Amino acid sequence: MQLPENFRDQFKLPLGNLIKDTNTEKNEIIKKIYSESSIITVGDRTTEILLNLGLIPHIQVVDGLEKRNKRSIPKVETINTELTCNNPAGEITDEAVSTIKKAFSSEPHVRIIVNGEEDLLVLPICMNAPDGFIVMYGQPNEGLVIVQITPDLREKIQKLLNLM
Repeated sequence: MQLPENFRDQFKLPLGNLIKDTNTEKNEIIKKIYSESSIITVGDRTTEILLNLGLIPHIQVVDGLEKRNKRSIPKVETINTELTCNNPAGEITDEAVSTIKKAFSSEPHVRIIVNGEEDLLVLPICMNAPDGFIVMYGQPNEGLVIVQITPDLREKIQKLLNLM
C-alpha cells in the first residue's frame, strides 16, 4: 500500500494524546503508563526514551533513522526476538504487516528492524495490537503520541488505510 500525496496531511495528525516535549512531567507519565499497560514503541527516538528510563517495550519498531537522518539503533540488552522487514518510505508492505503479526505471536521483548522507514507502520501495529495495549510514537518537533488500542481506534485507522 502506498500513501497518496494528496492524503499525506491526514496521516500527520496524532492518533492519540500528544505529550509535548516541553512537558516537565513527560517521564513520570511514561513510567505510569508503562506500569499499567503493555507498550509498543514505533521509532528510534521513542524507543530510546523508554530504554533510557529503564523500560523495555513489549515490541519496538526501529529503522536506524531519525527525521530521515541515519542514527544508531538504540541499544538494549533484553531482546528475546529480533525480526527484520523491508518497508520503503511512504508505504506499508505485505512483508512488514506479516512481520508485525509474527511479533505479536512471539515472546516479548521483540524488536523489529525495518529496512526503509517505519513511520506508517504505526497503522498496522495498531490494527494488530490487542485491546488495552499502548502504542507510543514521535510527533516530529512536537512530542510523544500515546495511543490506547480500542475497537474505535481500529475503525479510525481502517478509514485511513482505505485511503491508501
